[in-house]
Amino acid sequence: MSKLSRRQILIFFAGSAGAAVLGDTILDGVSKIAGANNRRLSFTPVRLPHPLPIYRQQKSFLPTAIGQGQVINPSANAKLNSYNVVDDVVVPPEYERYVIISWGDRVFPNPEDYFGYNNDYTGFIPLGRTNDVGYLWVNHEYVSFPFSDLAPEAPADVKGLPTTFESVIGWALPSTRNIEFDGEALYNLGGSIVRISRRNSSNRYAVVKGDARNRRLHGLSGLGINSQRSDEYKNVTFWGSRSYQKGDQNYLIATGPAATQVFNLSSDGLGNKIIGTGYNCSGGTTPWGTILSAEENFQGSVGSFVGVTEPVTPNGTQTGYIDGTTGKTFGLVGEKYGWIVEIDPVNPNFRPRKHTSLGRFRHENVAIRAEAKKPLIAYMGDDRRGGHTWKFVSAGIISSPTSKANSSLWESGTLYVARYNPNGTGQWIPLRLTTPSNPIPPSVISSVEFAALGSAQRNGLLPLPKRNGIAGQTTDGGSLAVDRTNEADRLPDYQGKKLSDFYTSQGAILVDAFLAANLAGGTPTARPEDIEVHPATKEVFIAYTDGAPGSDGYPDSRIFQVAKLSTNVNATQQSGGLYKLIEDSADGTGLTFRWQRFAQGGEAGSISGAGFANVDNLVFDNKANVWGVTDMSTTTHNGFNVGAAGTVTTIDHTASGNVSNFTGVFGNNWLFYIPTTGANAGEVIPFAHGPVRCEMTGPTFVGDTLIISVQHPGEDSPINDGTILSRDIELLDLSGVTFNQARIVPRGSSWPSNIPTADGGKGQPRSFPKPSVIGIKRKNHTGNFT
Repeated sequence: MSKLSRRQILIFFAGSAGAAVLGDTILDGVSKIAGANNRRLSFTPVRLPHPLPIYRQQKSFLPTAIGQGQVINPSANAKLNSYNVVDDVVVPPEYERYVIISWGDRVFPNPEDYFGYNNDYTGFIPLGRTNDVGYLWVNHEYVSFPFSDLAPEAPADVKGLPTTFESVIGWALPSTRNIEFDGEALYNLGGSIVRISRRNSSNRYAVVKGDARNRRLHGLSGLGINSQRSDEYKNVTFWGSRSYQKGDQNYLIATGPAATQVFNLSSDGLGNKIIGTGYNCSGGTTPWGTILSAEENFQGSVGSFVGVTEPVTPNGTQTGYIDGTTGKTFGLVGEKYGWIVEIDPVNPNFRPRKHTSLGRFRHENVAIRAEAKKPLIAYMGDDRRGGHTWKFVSAGIISSPTSKANSSLWESGTLYVARYNPNGTGQWIPLRLTTPSNPIPPSVISSVEFAALGSAQRNGLLPLPKRNGIAGQTTDGGSLAVDRTNEADRLPDYQGKKLSDFYTSQGAILVDAFLAANLAGGTPTARPEDIEVHPATKEVFIAYTDGAPGSDGYPDSRIFQVAKLSTNVNATQQSGGLYKLIEDSADGTGLTFRWQRFAQGGEAGSISGAGFANVDNLVFDNKANVWGVTDMSTTTHNGFNVGAAGTVTTIDHTASGNVSNFTGVFGNNWLFYIPTTGANAGEVIPFAHGPVRCEMTGPTFVGDTLIISVQHPGEDSPINDGTILSRDIELLDLSGVTFNQARIVPRGSSWPSNIPTADGGKGQPRSFPKPSVIGIKRKNHTGNFT
């Protein structure tokens, strides 16, 4: 890691005022900016495969088996010549981890309903004055192997291998795709609401089974309303014979411009009624006790068939059903997916709603700023390559931040996209019909990579809305690729106009927000995975997870590291970073801001490398310390590709360009901690790592417990049958010199079946993996988490 000065750390985490006035309180009088609290860490950092500066300063805990490990003394030589990966959630020895709920658990009043797959965001709404009892919301994002070998993008060589659905759920999925399979895939998306309590002898959270308010909200909730249609989907009201497979009336509704200006034109004829929510990634919890769930990768295709149509026409309605997708199976029109959804876990009579004023794009999250006598503000990210950073400002004013009436403030307001300037300033551009078109030229956004390497990935791709008569096009709808090779011919037709020249209504702009933002001149960014508002300074922390360009667009290379730009072994790597946005206006409603980059992803031995890759969800604890998880691609974990073959991926530190395989050096995805005060302020400190091929997501602090999801353990790999993969893998030491490490890792996962029954497992090392939500807490301790 490039060691920052104490002043740099203070300015980044506590604001410039905090750095200048030492001793100011950060939050609730808990800790001091001056760093008077210089105590050492209260836990032993988990030892990961790659070197980190903290291992020179502190003892570390090296896992050796399930529930076992050894403490290693600090050493100037922080590298390990061999590393054996353990298939478990490994936490410091001072802590314990246990399962709260897993995929397939039947905890609902209807005994046939079950907890969905690939859990993500978690939000807790307490009942009463303590956190002992409350309702837990959990997102369900997507399905993947070993759910079924028919799951989207399952590797070819896992076809026919054992899967988990029948073992967990108790009946077999169809062996070929049909309406029942497609329906079950969508049922496993959406979210679950369960009552949890820790009023028990173990002081651990457990689900209150059968509670009347335990319920599912899934991808086909409300399918019964198809009977109101007049088209060929009139009879598509169920996907099987089981009770939960028969379409119900639990449909959703929408608010805002698209609800009245677009959905009234939708081909389903259902107007403002919406079947289901799906593809739910991260989200947010409001001060008034509702959940905001973010619909992310809703875009369907031949390969990723569990989805709907993303491209729309100038009036905001879909260009048509995409053959082979679940959207076409059930008649789900694409314009009704890709929104922020509000749910009230405590009140089952609150009909969930999609707030169209917040825009339709691949929502990763939402962060809320709610202050009395001020507008309601939300910050959001579009998690795609070249996606944007967003702000919504309500038209109305908050009376009390805890009032349920605040939900209506989402219905009207202005959506802004961020434009970053290379000098550290920026502007918020409103997406309105009157907004001028002013796209950033591809030659500009790709200028840094082009200057360094003589070429640019995807030629600096900038998708813009395709329109008849614009840039030689003869059809309307979807996108047109504008890049370095054709911008001289195509770009002029997009300049000097207004958004009203491309869209028929404000609602249509919001439905096509990604392309409209490119048109308006928003900055294409490096996949904003999570955004959080600092609890005291109100500065906006953003996790940009990956700078590499892709088929959706090209992040502005003047702002983001889009590639390794040199063949030097220790050159800066491209794997995202941690940024901060500082509003120039005190209340956050202004049109200008400043931005800073605190930490660049990459190995600690690389130039500017923070020692992590692909930072994802962030959360502040009650001392305003930062916690984060990583989202490294499953295909790169530990330097092995997915599938039965376990093919070794190439890791060559002399390579330049897109070197995404470098994330293999970091092992499994993990959870880190960055203290903002004290002796270790600004250090990246590993707190936990997850099981094989998993992602740890949705961290939520509830008193002395961290609730966190463990998503897709063993994804796209055979169920753990004892097969071990091994290789030599090239890493950087802390001085930026390469060395080789012998890496040993199980090919697949059995978690949590392989952990003790006392912790929610089965004690079976060769059993099936299940996405699960867990609790982490200090052993024999109540109070704060750390």
